[in-house]
Amino acid sequence: MFGLGLPEMAIIGVIAVLIFGPKKIPELGSALGKTLKGFKDEMSKSQVESSEATDAAELGAEDSKKPE
Repeated sequence: MFGLGLPEMAIIGVIAVLIFGPKKIPELGSALGKTLKGFKDEMSKSQVESSEATDAAELGAEDSKKPE
């Protein structure tokens, strides 16, 4: 994960505990999880909207090709 090994992750964890305190770490993790979930939901929603727009454009192009 980003070229970080176990020793580097441990050092980052210790520094985080020193900066934020042990009581604040779970709150920060929860907030980060909610943020990532919201970001993921918005990305998937935009992909669905994009594919729907593409499908609608293709259907419109097919309808215009039909002879009347």
